[in-house]
Amino acid sequence: MSSPNPSINQLELARHLRLSHTTVSRALSNHPAINASTRARVLALADQLGYRPGPSRAVSRTRQARSLAFGVLLGRPLVPADGRSLPRLLEGIHRRASVESARVDVIDLAGGGLDIDPLKCRREVFRRIRAGGWRGALLLYPFPNDVVALLARKLPLVSLLTEYPAPAPATDLVDTDHTAVARHVAALVRLGHRHIGFLHWRYPAGGHWGSHRYAAYAAALAAHGLDLVADHVLNIHASAPAYPTPASIAARVASLSRKKSGPTAWLCAADHQAFALFADLARLGIQVPRDLSLAGFDGQPPPPGLPALATVRVPYEDIGASSVARLISRMLEPTSPRRVIHVDPTWDAGATLAKPRT
Repeated sequence: MSSPNPSINQLELARHLRLSHTTVSRALSNHPAINASTRARVLALADQLGYRPGPSRAVSRTRQARSLAFGVLLGRPLVPADGRSLPRLLEGIHRRASVESARVDVIDLAGGGLDIDPLKCRREVFRRIRAGGWRGALLLYPFPNDVVALLARKLPLVSLLTEYPAPAPATDLVDTDHTAVARHVAALVRLGHRHIGFLHWRYPAGGHWGSHRYAAYAAALAAHGLDLVADHVLNIHASAPAYPTPASIAARVASLSRKKSGPTAWLCAADHQAFALFADLARLGIQVPRDLSLAGFDGQPPPPGLPALATVRVPYEDIGASSVARLISRMLEPTSPRRVIHVDPTWDAGATLAKPRT
């Protein structure tokens, strides 16, 4: 950071950047009407030339911080089961927002439909920015990449549980630690399993967390000296055969279970996948855990009639609270490097793991 230079004021910054005084003033106060790239240019030059705000402006920003407001934007859940985690995420968000004396506006941009219209999204968000003075936004559930790009041009963003790969903007991410999948593998190895499969579902958008959990599964197999068998991995590799429905996945799992070296246990990338597989296997005459062991990820309660699933419990309240803290940091330092924060989950043995049948 450059030494303070009293001769540098906002008019000087505006002249150097060929911007209006109003634009520079708004950029320095992190006004939501200024896009991220313009704000970054103003802040970079201010730091380079040694600009420091006067006492009255510092007081103004302090007052502004006390009236902090941000949005929580709801996208399209991958499956209805995702809605079960929403109250817990919002509880954590509201709890931390209360500590920060911040106002929270929750907006459902999907509106219960299948698609998110970028034009409708832009109008609604910009209206909220003007009406509520939003300084940033949290993204819950997957959004199309073009919508994320649109929002990132206007507001600091933090995504919860959903990573947006290129070419989407590199938004900050608060997520769980997917490497906890290794706890499942370790437990199964202790029970005597040597052939462990991994499966995922195909989704129209999102679902990238499945790849992270698969990577943790593959690393855990290697750590225990077990082979990674391509036929025992479903719906991960684009070049491999696709199993588009839960029923087709169950049929493939049942077929592999009849083979001498087929998997005796399966890890599902999410609990809702495991619940569906459990029910479909039962209809095919395969019982869990007598015939196959089964594990999931998320910590969702089982449907009526199903046993407690071996799972990794995601701390949704803590993720919600951490996302607010990260968003405030991003507002204060809009040009700082992207951050990814992992919140540790807990492992639950459940009642769906057993020794392999001999």
